[in-house]
Amino acid sequence: MYKIGIDLGGTKIEGILLDEKLNVLERKRVPTPQNNYQEIINSLSSLVLDLSSNVTAFSLGICTPGTISKQTGLIKNSNTQCLIGKSLKEDLENKLGKKISMENDANCFTMAEATIGVAVEFGLVFGVIMGTGVGGGIVIDKKLHLGRNNIAGEWGHHILHQDGNLCYCGKMGCVETYISGPSLERRWTEMTGKSQTLSEIIFDVDTDVGQRWKDEFIENFGSGLANVIDIIDPDAIVLGGGLSNIDFLYTDGKESVYSKVFSDMVDTPILKNKLGDSAGVFGACLL
Repeated sequence: MYKIGIDLGGTKIEGILLDEKLNVLERKRVPTPQNNYQEIINSLSSLVLDLSSNVTAFSLGICTPGTISKQTGLIKNSNTQCLIGKSLKEDLENKLGKKISMENDANCFTMAEATIGVAVEFGLVFGVIMGTGVGGGIVIDKKLHLGRNNIAGEWGHHILHQDGNLCYCGKMGCVETYISGPSLERRWTEMTGKSQTLSEIIFDVDTDVGQRWKDEFIENFGSGLANVIDIIDPDAIVLGGGLSNIDFLYTDGKESVYSKVFSDMVDTPILKNKLGDSAGVFGACLL
């Protein structure tokens, strides 16, 4: 059976059509309508109809920002705010007359990297998204593990520092408030008085204040992922999102993680993703 995957991003919607051997037959991108839920539904359905125009039977998976509440079936925790509280899966299924598999970006990323990406040789894979937010997903033997409450892998909302930074979720001290892109930029501004992007900050880490910023980042990164290893002991960890391009996470960052794990021997591979920003759309196909 053919597979169609759609990645619904904040600025673009990407779709691919795969054959039975997972070869890419067609690939399309369209802009994401801004702040208009019905236009997003229309764009998604149009893209699916376009990709499926020359095939008969196909499965359909969609990668979304945010997650579907197990209790209500509505989208929650989405940075595309017009989706929040909407029955995206049901509305799209009704419009297309077809069943859909739908998961968030971290789960789709992990599924792709564990199935056809850098972690294909490993059994239990923990996938990490570090960008605007911090998320994660768990794949066991090429199958997505969602957990009883549909929140497996959400390490971004572990408490890293009791009574620490306020998080949008209402708690204080979440991992996301320390090692997401925006939180790291805010911390840099607090330390230097300068407002710079993360890509600009990385070039200044050799300064005294830059080294202090980097050390703090690495300490928090190490504590966050060491907690994950202590709990699920994955065969491999794959980093994704914009921060996965920071080289020192695979050297100094890895050493920080290893130093905090509750074991006298740690060799968990911490890998850079293979599929880049295409992981979401491939993961959607593989759901």
